[in-house]
Amino acid sequence: MRNNILREDLDAVIAHLQQDDPILTHGANVRAFEQEWSAWLGVKYSVFVNAGASANMLSMAVLKLRHPEGGEVLVPPLAWVSDVATVLQNGFTPVFVDICPQTLAMDPQQIISKLNDRTRAVFLTHVQGFDGLTDELLAELERRGIPLIEDVCESHGATHNGKRLGSFGWMSNFSFYYAHHMSTIEGGMVCTNDPEVYQQVRMLRSHGMVRESTDDQLKQHYRESNPELNPDFIFAYPAYNVRNTEIGGIMGRSQLKRLDANVERRTQNLLRFLNRIDKNRYRTDFKLEGSSNYAFNLILKEADDVFVERLMKAMRAAGVEFRRGSAGGGNQVRQPYLKGIVPADHYLQFPQTEHVHFYGFYIGNFPDLADAEIDALCDILNAV
Repeated sequence: MRNNILREDLDAVIAHLQQDDPILTHGANVRAFEQEWSAWLGVKYSVFVNAGASANMLSMAVLKLRHPEGGEVLVPPLAWVSDVATVLQNGFTPVFVDICPQTLAMDPQQIISKLNDRTRAVFLTHVQGFDGLTDELLAELERRGIPLIEDVCESHGATHNGKRLGSFGWMSNFSFYYAHHMSTIEGGMVCTNDPEVYQQVRMLRSHGMVRESTDDQLKQHYRESNPELNPDFIFAYPAYNVRNTEIGGIMGRSQLKRLDANVERRTQNLLRFLNRIDKNRYRTDFKLEGSSNYAFNLILKEADDVFVERLMKAMRAAGVEFRRGSAGGGNQVRQPYLKGIVPADHYLQFPQTEHVHFYGFYIGNFPDLADAEIDALCDILNAV
């Protein structure tokens, strides 16, 4: 990433700080950002938090309120660690589903094949700007009454059938980390159309305090049920503190104004990249409809240990920053935190993810990237 925080964003923060007594903890700007984000996404409610990983955690915590007995949550092996860790932290069993090569998201047909009476949710990551949904998957989940939770941390502005990703699921999570489509330095958002979820996420975000709810009837219920407690300090859940600040809210409001234009530019960059890399050696058959590209995906068409070493050597020599294994370091099932939780060698059950783990990379794509830089990058890759 380069230049994701502009002078105008900093000037908005500075103007706030120059007030005689500026509010810095979450306040009016946080609330305004939540409302503006909801309107942009097309949902009723959004809750601003300190990270996309915290958004993942709160969505799993809400699911745990529905299912204290636990159960299974379908997750991708190609994702950020928090997509799996938060499932474990809330007492659910992660069930991994291999990816579709065209979207890098969980393969919809394999998702459907693994649904059962123990399935509590499908936690689907839209990887690097690609649309991971199909109409068939959405219809099957609705038929079975299984909730979809969308991780859209890398895919702001991507769409399915013209509707923005993150507006399909029971809940959806976004990240505003520095390298993402827009940034609040650190930050994330939980989004939903469910009013009960909205109240629960607001309380879970802030120590479980009932006063964080915006539902007067709910607050009155807790007060009447707990007359011996100070009404300002009633804690409904053993929860967390993952609030963001006014500075984050100001940054988000400023950046949101540029988001659509940034998505358009990222998409133009991706198309230029895919049209110029060697189609005989690298995959170019990604699902581009509705994409809001996060990064250039460089994936070998065929496994080749000798070539991939030469490729990495060439990129390093040219100063091309890259991430091997794509999102989150490749196949999560190989990570130490899952040892003893999944069977030994379980990672071998996911051949598409394994291919990306060893023969896939992502390279930064961002609005500030010039056409000449993309062309030079492709020349380097094609010359290996």
